[in-house]
Amino acid sequence: MEKTFVLAVKGVVVKDGRMLIVKRSADDETGGGTWECPGGKLDFGETLETALVREIAEETGLEVVAGQLLFATSILTSPVRQVAILTYLCQAESDDVRLSAEHADFCWAGKDEVKALLAPGIVSDFEKHGVFERAEIWEGMGNPASFIH
Repeated sequence: MEKTFVLAVKGVVVKDGRMLIVKRSADDETGGGTWECPGGKLDFGETLETALVREIAEETGLEVVAGQLLFATSILTSPVRQVAILTYLCQAESDDVRLSAEHADFCWAGKDEVKALLAPGIVSDFEKHGVFERAEIWEGMGNPASFIH
């Protein structure tokens, strides 16, 4: 069986001290019914930030400003499929979410809700890379220019 490698980008989308998390549709073959950060795969020729902004717009209807890279990780989603994920800090222009069919629900969550709802592997990555300790996520972003790399 052929092995597949996928590169994806995810956004820690924040607005007013809350983080946007989305719940995959129950019938999704990879992680159906689980909570995650919005984002997805790159299209050939896209920059990382362009793909991130596009994916978040497609999944949530939100316009975001892509900021600094928070962390990178890699997971095996099956014995023949590996996904590398680059997670960026993003600021939402509004909180008016309009979900695509790919997701069933969303939540603008505080730190405790994020820890309770996200999949354990994502929470572990957040803990390992200090996401829960970042004041600019939980206390509001202020000027978007302050977090752009």
